[in-house]
Amino acid sequence: MIGVEGKPYPLTELVSRFGGRAVGDAVIAQVATLENAGEGDIVFLGSAKYQAQLAATRASAVIVGESDADITTLPRIICNNPYLYFARVSALLNPPPQFEPGIHASAVIGAGAVIDPGAHIGPNVVIGAGAVIGARCVLMAGCNIGGNVTLGEDGCLYPHVVVYHDCVLGRRLTVHSGVVIGADGFGNAPEADGSWLKIPQLGRVVIGDDVEIGANTTIDRGALGDTVIEDGVKLDNLIQVAHNVRIGAHTAIAGCTGIAGSAVIGKYCRIGGAAMIHGHLEIADRVNVSGGTMISRSMPKSGNYTGWVPAQEHADWLKNFSRLRHLDALADKVRALEKKLAEWEKKT
Repeated sequence: MIGVEGKPYPLTELVSRFGGRAVGDAVIAQVATLENAGEGDIVFLGSAKYQAQLAATRASAVIVGESDADITTLPRIICNNPYLYFARVSALLNPPPQFEPGIHASAVIGAGAVIDPGAHIGPNVVIGAGAVIGARCVLMAGCNIGGNVTLGEDGCLYPHVVVYHDCVLGRRLTVHSGVVIGADGFGNAPEADGSWLKIPQLGRVVIGDDVEIGANTTIDRGALGDTVIEDGVKLDNLIQVAHNVRIGAHTAIAGCTGIAGSAVIGKYCRIGGAAMIHGHLEIADRVNVSGGTMISRSMPKSGNYTGWVPAQEHADWLKNFSRLRHLDALADKVRALEKKLAEWEKKT
């Protein structure tokens, strides 16, 4: 691994790269929080409610929105989206480490595997027969890549990632440690005696470009068709994606979420941590699900969804939930009755 340090940039150069406009000047070497910033750091103001912290900050410059252009006398960059601008500056100042191309002597390479000369294959990596590893890919120590797997260019797999056979992984993929891609889905048929017969899982996992998968997340292969993760999806740590799930482009899912088999999640969705999504349902594009929400039916319309009900006997739950669905109509009836009662009292 080759260490890389970002160089300092004047505000004018940041503006030339990312847009916005600069007021004053400073040389920026790193990003920081309002509370912890020092000389050479740049911070951002997400809301005017943090004005007190801004007044006390020791940062050299601040990124602010148009509505807060005059909130400080510090050198500043004025833009439409301070948080996004801050993220771009942070990425510029903190480039990822670079890895020397080559295959470590302890790596095990299967017959017919094709590894681009610009790829980095770390210690104790295993690459199965017929696998294809693209240009500038990085496979860190202990990764295990199954037979006939395809990994597109500029992929980065952190230590001890496992990819089962036949999976197809797109370009610029980032996979963190402990992830398992392509393990068998949970498919079992009940026998007459109550035991279980395993159903062979014959599909693949197909992942698009620019996807990031957090540590210890698992993505099961399809039972017959494929499990599909479309372009730009961002998965947090400790997520379970079951067989034949499809996640639409640019959807972001927070940690500890469970997605049951054959669920279809639309594009540009945002799903909060520990949400539970039942199988064989469909979620429309641009749906936002709050953390801890249980999704047990399809959601055909975009919007924000929240809900949680304590566990109870199933029959009781069905009865109570049926009544809950009519609660709004019941409230209307009660208001109408109250109005009639008030009118009757006036008359009598």
